[in-house]
Amino acid sequence: MCSQPSEGLTLNDHVTFAECEAALAHINAAPLDGAVIEQLCFRTDYAERSFPETLELSVERGIIGERWAHSAWLKLPDGSADPRIQVSIFSQRVVDLCWRDRAGTLHPGDPIVVDMNLGVENMPVGTRLQAGTAIVEVSDKFNTACMKWEKRYGDESLRWINMVENRPFRLRGILCKIVQDGIVRVGDRLSKL
Repeated sequence: MCSQPSEGLTLNDHVTFAECEAALAHINAAPLDGAVIEQLCFRTDYAERSFPETLELSVERGIIGERWAHSAWLKLPDGSADPRIQVSIFSQRVVDLCWRDRAGTLHPGDPIVVDMNLGVENMPVGTRLQAGTAIVEVSDKFNTACMKWEKRYGDESLRWINMVENRPFRLRGILCKIVQDGIVRVGDRLSKL
């Protein structure tokens, strides 16, 4: 599942821009479909993480019990949480590249981590994905790495993720809305419909 930091790694070590560039071909070579969901992350509030075996997804309520419903960072004009950001899906290969200090640095927080190509060419906006018994739809909202990313994983990987030429690869993952209620489990496959 998640690789451990390399021997001799210190708490302040971050991946370099050169390492990110060298890993790009490997990241983009991830499976195009049907990859195993390797990890689920549950966030009840900011900086809170747990790693359950299942998550319950709801069209109306997002991930049941997760912070989206009460503290989404993107809101609709009426003040309610924007459904386009109910679920984020992140590449296992980018996690393994950038999250080096597993003991001292917070997990990126994406509810679904999978070894799959999340790029625009493979998953254009509107693509529907089966995750367990739930179905999600890739939204038009682009997922950027932010200042929290820079603090946790370094400014060089932040710059690399957000480079104009790298945006089609969606290196910070994809944002999705839930279109069918269901349960997703570690070990389920993420499949394009």
